[in-house]
Amino acid sequence: MEKHDLHHEFPEFDAKISELKVADAHFKKLSDQYDEVNHSIHRIESGVENHADEVLTELRKKRLHLKDDIYALLSK
Repeated sequence: MEKHDLHHEFPEFDAKISELKVADAHFKKLSDQYDEVNHSIHRIESGVENHADEVLTELRKKRLHLKDDIYALLSK
């Protein structure tokens, strides 16, 4: 399984991710939501949970949307 946590997705922003998780409540909320969705996807992909393909597709879309929002904050 490929890792999709924020530090692997944005290695160039590693320090900024850690900093914003502490200093910016909105960023922390987005990061927590991203982690929750990413964990759910991982559980489905690894067979721990069984869901319809549509559920997995919607979770992936949500993760992508969160990732876009997080990138916007990181690139400011």
